[in-house]
Amino acid sequence: MQQVRVRTSATASDYSVLIGRNLLGRAGPEASRAAPSRKAFLITDAHVAEHYLAPATESLRAAGLDTSAAILPPGEHTKTLAQAGDLFDRMLRAGLDRGSVVVGLGGGVVTDLAGFVAAAYMRGVAWVAVSTSLLGQVDASVGGKTGVDHPECKNLIGAFHQPSAVLADVSTLATLPDEELRTGLAEVVKHAMIRDAAMMDCLEADADALLARAPAVLETIVARNVRLKADVVSADEREGGLRRILNYGHTIGHAIESWAMASGGQAGQAMTHGRAVALGMVAEAHIACARGLLSADDADRQRRILERFGLPVAIGGPIDADRCLALARHDKKARAGRLWFVLPEGVGRVTQTDDVTDDEIRAALAHLGGS
Repeated sequence: MQQVRVRTSATASDYSVLIGRNLLGRAGPEASRAAPSRKAFLITDAHVAEHYLAPATESLRAAGLDTSAAILPPGEHTKTLAQAGDLFDRMLRAGLDRGSVVVGLGGGVVTDLAGFVAAAYMRGVAWVAVSTSLLGQVDASVGGKTGVDHPECKNLIGAFHQPSAVLADVSTLATLPDEELRTGLAEVVKHAMIRDAAMMDCLEADADALLARAPAVLETIVARNVRLKADVVSADEREGGLRRILNYGHTIGHAIESWAMASGGQAGQAMTHGRAVALGMVAEAHIACARGLLSADDADRQRRILERFGLPVAIGGPIDADRCLALARHDKKARAGRLWFVLPEGVGRVTQTDDVTDDEIRAALAHLGGS
C-alpha cells in the first residue's frame, strides 16, 4: 500500500489517500475516526453495490458504526439536485447529525454526489471516499471538489469540501467496465500532458499492461497520478490559479459532453466523460498547434496514446458549434463571458489563457468533425 498526504488550507483538515489492493476493509477504521456520533450513511450505485456493498458495510459495522445505505441508479443522470434532495431526506430519517459520516462507495459520480450532500447537510458533515473507478482514483476523489449537474452544464452546482480520507482500492478495477477504464485513462493522459512528461513514457511502455489491468502497474500509475494531483491541489485548494491546469481538455470537452447529452439518442448515450475529455484534448491541442505553441509531433503523440487506449480523437460527423459555444459560456470555467483555456506547449507543459477566439474554437470543433 502507498499513502499520499493532501495538504489543505486548514492543517487540521489534511487527509491521506491510501492506494493499494484489497483496501475495502479499511473503510470502517477510516470512517470511524471521522464519526464521533457513530453513525454512517453509505452512498453507492447498483453496479458497485453488486460487488462491494457487502464488504464495505461489514467493515463500517465492524468499526462500531450504525450504518444505513442508499443504492442509486448508475450513471451521470443520477448526479442531480433532485437526487441530492432525496438523499437529504434519507439522511434525516436515518438520524444523522453533525457528528456523522457520509461514505461514497463508487466512481466519480457517486463520490461527487456523496461529497456534495456531506458539504450541504447540516452545513457540513465529514465524508470518506472509497473510490472504485480509475477516474475516481486518479482524479475525482482527490481535491475536495463536490457537486451535481445542471441540465445546462456539468458540475455547475457544488462546493469545495475535503474528505476525511480517500481509499483507492485498485482491486475493484477488476470489475470496472471497459468503457469506464478508458474514461480513467483519459484523465491519466491529461495529467501526463499537463505536468509529467516522464509518465507519458510509462503510458506508452505499459499500455498493454494497463489495458489488461495488471494490479502492480495499476497501483503504480494510480499512485503517480494521485501524487501529481495532490501537489497541485495542495498548492491551490480552491482553483484560483495553478489548479486550473487540471482543466486541460475540459473547456471544450464539457461543452461536447453537455451538447451530446442534450441531443439525446445514440450520440448522448455514447458520449462518456472520458470520450468527451479525449476529444477536448485533441481540440485544445489543435488550437495550441495553430498558435505555434505545440509541435505537430507532440500533438500526434497525444493522439496516438489516446487511440491506443481506445479513446476517440474525432467525432466524424457534424457538431453544433453554436450550441457548444453557448454551453461552454455557462461553464464554471468562464469568467465575465470569457472562456479559460489550458493549452499545451509540449508534453508535460501547459499555459493558461482567456483570449481564445470563437473562430479558433469553431476551427477546433470542425477539426474534430473531420471538416
